[in-house]
Amino acid sequence: MATLDPSTFDPDAAASSDSGIYGLPFDPESSKVVIIPVPFEATTSYGGGTSRGPAAVLEASRQVDLYDHEAGEPYRSGIAMLPIPEQVEEWGRNAKRLASPVIEAGGAGDDRTLAAATAEVNGLSERMNEWVYSETRRWLDARRMPVVLGGDHSVPFGAIRAYAERHPGLGILHLDAHADLRDAYEGFTWSHASIFHNVMTRIPEVGKLVQVGLRDLGRAEKKMIDASGGRIVAFFDPDLAAWKDEGKSWASIADSIVAELPENVYLSWDIDGLDPTLCPGTGTPVPGGLTWNETIGLLRALVRAKKRIVGLDLCEVSPGETEWDANVGARLLYKMIGFALKSQL
Repeated sequence: MATLDPSTFDPDAAASSDSGIYGLPFDPESSKVVIIPVPFEATTSYGGGTSRGPAAVLEASRQVDLYDHEAGEPYRSGIAMLPIPEQVEEWGRNAKRLASPVIEAGGAGDDRTLAAATAEVNGLSERMNEWVYSETRRWLDARRMPVVLGGDHSVPFGAIRAYAERHPGLGILHLDAHADLRDAYEGFTWSHASIFHNVMTRIPEVGKLVQVGLRDLGRAEKKMIDASGGRIVAFFDPDLAAWKDEGKSWASIADSIVAELPENVYLSWDIDGLDPTLCPGTGTPVPGGLTWNETIGLLRALVRAKKRIVGLDLCEVSPGETEWDANVGARLLYKMIGFALKSQL
């Protein structure tokens, strides 16, 4: 696997508009990290735009400086993004069109037309899941670290499945404003609000789900957490705030969160887990959330605890009215990759 030759690449030079992600000259075959863009959003029921997230992050990434004060120079291992797949975009457009009247009606109910549309959306989502699974497996087989860039938060199911097969007992650190534990929300089996219900009921190799930053929760979701026997552990945003009010340092809180995880960890981060001032364009912003430094503090805690970040995804980045969401998303993704590589040393 090639590494950058400092004599031929200037990390401080301005990135050209036709360069790869972060302005890098890598192709996937010469990269340790292969980013799989998944421009799919079918079931978002409030805001939208996450299907444009991968393209927006790619554009914003060219403004990110490549030296990181904590993670060093992760770019040297090679980071490349695959072309945005037109087939997946088409599946997403069709699914969104079919889902819209179902969402507007609050579900299909007894309406046969809406029920048929729901079934078609579920079918398109299943095709997307299989595509993500196959792509993730392909790059894992090539000894790369595939990274999923969404798209709505339904898209990483296939990646989590592939990673869990490689790492039985896998732990997931899930950053989100929402628990995403709803069963077939609005009739959509693969809803963005159902990703972790599906993961925990369909992927037995996942050993632990640790959720951080939750502040919107349904009653059935709380019951699922409580009935999990410790397989799902939730750290609610109001509790995190209360602990800080009591004088606990964020480092100690992050250490407590990370202590719940096994050795091998997969990061599944919805950008709305952050304070919405950092992601105002995301589809379902909720007051509260983690600051930038608290979010990066979770990565520090993982490395401090000698956890191994084996894979990751970042979802729900929506360009919004400005480039701010994509700017934050690109920088967060670089940090996540950097700490993942650092954890594997």
